[in-house]
Amino acid sequence: MADTARKSGSRRLARERIAVLFARAAEFYPENPGWSNRCVELARKIGMRHRVRIERPLKRRFCRRCYTYLVPGSNARVRVHRGRVIVTCLSCGNRSRIPVGRPRE
Repeated sequence: MADTARKSGSRRLARERIAVLFARAAEFYPENPGWSNRCVELARKIGMRHRVRIERPLKRRFCRRCYTYLVPGSNARVRVHRGRVIVTCLSCGNRSRIPVGRPRE
């Protein structure tokens, strides 16, 4: 029983740290995009180590192919086409297609 409580506490802490790292990535981007990419890398490692999913809004802020922190207009192109939002990473050219339509529950 104690092991389960310790695990849930560490997972909660991991989620908080991931959120803080993404906040820092947003701060660092104008000065040094490399630091932002490093924050994304650390957040992913924390998530994998503690088996915590990165939340959907945060997951959409980095490229799933090259793990670059994405900022629309700077290193990402955002378009709407046929009911989808298409986010193109300008570092690697990967396209993420996000459906638009009825809200998810």
